[in-house]
Amino acid sequence: MAGSERDEDDRVRLPQLRLDELLEELQARIDAARGTRDRVHSLLEAVLSVGRELDLEQVLHSIVEAAAALVDAQYAALGVIGPDGRRLSAFHTVGVSEEAIARIGHYPEGHGILGELIRHPEPLRLAKLSDHPASYGFPPHHPPMNTFLGVPIRVRDQVFGNLYLTEKRGGAQFDEEDESVLSTLAVAAGVAIDNARLYEESRLRERWLRANAEITHGLMSGSERGSALALIAERAREITGAALAVVAVPVADTDALTVELAIGQDAESHRGLVVPVDDGLLGRAFTGVAPVTSPDVAHDDRAFPGPRRHTGLGPAVAVPIGSGEGVRGILLLVRKTGGNAFTDKEIEPLQGFAAQAAVAMELAERRQDAEQIAVLEDRDRIARDLHDLAIQRLFATGMTLQSAGRFIEHKEASERVLRAVDDLDETIKIIRSTIFGLRAPTGPGAGGTGLRARAVRVVGEAAPVLGFPPSVRMEGLLDTQVSREAADHAVAVLSEALTNVARHARADRAEVVLETDGRELTLTVEDNGVGIPAGGRRSGLRNMAERAEQLGGTLDVTGSAGGGTRLLWRVPAGER
Repeated sequence: MAGSERDEDDRVRLPQLRLDELLEELQARIDAARGTRDRVHSLLEAVLSVGRELDLEQVLHSIVEAAAALVDAQYAALGVIGPDGRRLSAFHTVGVSEEAIARIGHYPEGHGILGELIRHPEPLRLAKLSDHPASYGFPPHHPPMNTFLGVPIRVRDQVFGNLYLTEKRGGAQFDEEDESVLSTLAVAAGVAIDNARLYEESRLRERWLRANAEITHGLMSGSERGSALALIAERAREITGAALAVVAVPVADTDALTVELAIGQDAESHRGLVVPVDDGLLGRAFTGVAPVTSPDVAHDDRAFPGPRRHTGLGPAVAVPIGSGEGVRGILLLVRKTGGNAFTDKEIEPLQGFAAQAAVAMELAERRQDAEQIAVLEDRDRIARDLHDLAIQRLFATGMTLQSAGRFIEHKEASERVLRAVDDLDETIKIIRSTIFGLRAPTGPGAGGTGLRARAVRVVGEAAPVLGFPPSVRMEGLLDTQVSREAADHAVAVLSEALTNVARHARADRAEVVLETDGRELTLTVEDNGVGIPAGGRRSGLRNMAERAEQLGGTLDVTGSAGGGTRLLWRVPAGER
């Protein structure tokens, strides 16, 4: 009897155990389904959050934050692959403080495991980073990292960058579900990045259009050419994020360009520089009528001649203002050291902006030409009327008075009439002189070649004798504020100074600076040669000093700071 009761209890207990196991399994599945539901909900929230932003930088930051939250990672990063397809051009992180980033140093460029994902853009999951053959450790002050999960982000079938997740919280490993969730987020991230890029491009086009409209309006409203060039340089610098903007224009009747204006970092050292059209960034852009780029002007031999002027400057692009034979100048934009190189996507709208600015300048000049023609036609009409009407009337009046004078018996009255006739003759001479002045050509260069062009020619002629092209810088209104006499003497002194450098200095560098403030003309010629020996011939220097004294100026010759000679010739700019 007792045995049968035990059997009965066992039969009751066995279904109860099976039921408990089933309930536990059901609860586990419910929990898993709830976890999956919550994770799907989190993924949807992350996708919506990422897609909500339009600013590219904010989109990238949102992607990193969402990735870290979805897979419960302590550290997350997004590396943007640069134009060369081999290195990272930007790095966005979550989990590492700003102080730690500063201690670590420059962001990764794509070596080790990060480079592995760049070379093989497929999901990569590691239990221990250091076990992978591509791993070679971390830089000093870098936090320790073991577990790793990386997935690529594609934008229109092109790899934009990679997501890197490390150190899953709680010491767990990243699993297949984490990889699947992160890969899904990467797809949504690619769409969000593409949208942000399109939005950024549309805003950039709008800024270029606004800048063009501003320049066109200013020119059509009568703004001076210099103001238009300054506006072109300033707007281009702002839109491209350049540190320095330079505008160089052709020097009349020469094969050279002069920097008419410079805005931004180290602008003072660039203003007035003269460069040949057959060399350098500016020259090649001018002769080739096409953009010319440099990854780093600080170490580019095609940059400006003479002393280095690009400290702290890096990537650059030179773009022609105009097209074909109508190139009006060159716009040079330079970013700071370490900045991104100018890409084709940036250069294309910049080129269009420069071409449109040239068209606006052309239209403004045509309008000014039309106004000038109207003025000249009016002056010609006035001259014709003076000649055909006023002079003829005065001449006839004079003849009448002269004839009438013979019938005047009173001596004093006769003398007064003759003086009146003489006055009429003098008046006719004045009017004829005025007519000549009205019909004479006017404007810059009408009276002969300007000082700027003459100086450039002298330097160009001296280059073969020197064995190198001197660096030239010109500032001020040299063609309008300097008298003809002072200009003639300055050209002669410049030629004599460069000849002395070629004959005696044994230099391999020379710098010429010609400038005026409207009151004084200053010519500086400096070389890095052997200097002036004691007891050497001084006839050339005496000639230069005499020319300065004739104009009421001075000549100073001293040693140069880096060895060599520095000649400073100063004279009044205008007529004495």
